[in-house]
Amino acid sequence: MKIGMVAILTFATTMGMQAKDAPAYEKGVLLQMDSSSCGYAEKDGKTIAGEIFGTDGQHKNTKVVMCQEYILQAERVSYRIRPKDDKHPVLLPVGETAQFRIHKDKLVLRVPETDGKEREYFVLSMTPRSDVAVARKPLQRGEVR
Repeated sequence: MKIGMVAILTFATTMGMQAKDAPAYEKGVLLQMDSSSCGYAEKDGKTIAGEIFGTDGQHKNTKVVMCQEYILQAERVSYRIRPKDDKHPVLLPVGETAQFRIHKDKLVLRVPETDGKEREYFVLSMTPRSDVAVARKPLQRGEVR
């Protein structure tokens, strides 16, 4: 009885593993990369000795933090995206084809020409492509293509 139950359980788990499909990717082209301000980094001028003796001034060094923004042009939509990992962003090759998919609230992108790893990006804006909208415009009554 136990052997039969183990065999059924093993069969069910292997079938469950095989049923999971690989994620489907859309293709797009990385058209452009821009740097934009995405915040400020502040560094206090406080030192341990200055805090003990009370001689430390309140100097703060403020630097503007720049983030990479890419334009990814898909079949029907252009996406403006920013890397989720601001501390260690990877420089993507502009002009290359990229594969992407939308997963929950982020865009997962991979570029096969580089290392092929999936990286997460925030979508800042989506713009429908006007050149595709004209080509896919529905025919009016009596029109012929």
